[in-house]
Amino acid sequence: MDNIFRIDEKLYRAVYPPEVMDMFWKRDGSVSSAAFADRNGLSVDRGDYRPESEVIEYMSERFTGHIVSLYVKNCNDVGAVVKYSPSKSNVYHSEIHGSATNKLLSKTQRRHLAIKAKIVC
Repeated sequence: MDNIFRIDEKLYRAVYPPEVMDMFWKRDGSVSSAAFADRNGLSVDRGDYRPESEVIEYMSERFTGHIVSLYVKNCNDVGAVVKYSPSKSNVYHSEIHGSATNKLLSKTQRRHLAIKAKIVC
C-alpha cells in the first residue's frame, strides 16, 4: 500500500457505543460530528478494497464499539487530507487531517463526514 487514495476507497472508523460515549451518537442513532474530532488526526483504517466483512472482523478484534464507513471522496469534498500512516500493529492505519498543515478537522468537515458516514457494524 502507498499514500495514494482513490476516491472510491472506503475508510472505516471505530466509534465507542452510546453506553460508553453518548456524545458520539445522536438521538436518532446516527453518528455525531463529535466522533470525528481528534486534534492528533482522525484515525481510520483504509479499506484497501477488502470485503467489508473482512474489514469488520479485523477491526472488531482490536476495537470496541461500532464501525462506520465513508469514502475518500467524502473527505476530498470538504478539503480534508487522507494520509496513509501504518503502525507496527496495523498495516491499514491511516489518518484524516483537516488540511496539509492542520490535523484537526473543522466543525464543517466533521459535520459533513458524520452525515456521510454509514454504520456497518
